[in-house]
Amino acid sequence: MKIKPLGERVLLKRIEEDEQVRGGIIIPDSAKEKSQEAEVVALGTGKKDDDGKVIPFNVKKGDRVLLPPYGGNPVKVDGVEYILIDEESILGVIA
Repeated sequence: MKIKPLGERVLLKRIEEDEQVRGGIIIPDSAKEKSQEAEVVALGTGKKDDDGKVIPFNVKKGDRVLLPPYGGNPVKVDGVEYILIDEESILGVIA
């Protein structure tokens, strides 16, 4: 991996939904909403509490998570788009 998040940040890769045709109409990519599901690719170094102890992450590499519709910072590396987001902005883990 060429990107190593720092602090409490998490690197995610959006999980693309299959193209659906409704009523015979194909919706162009520019009009589609982005998927709110992503996979955890890498974790940062962790947030520290007041005593300097590292607080463990609630997610781990490989977890599928839910994102807010417009959360995170998009990052493109080698043609692949990732999202860099603070762990606290992740809405939940998909079981």
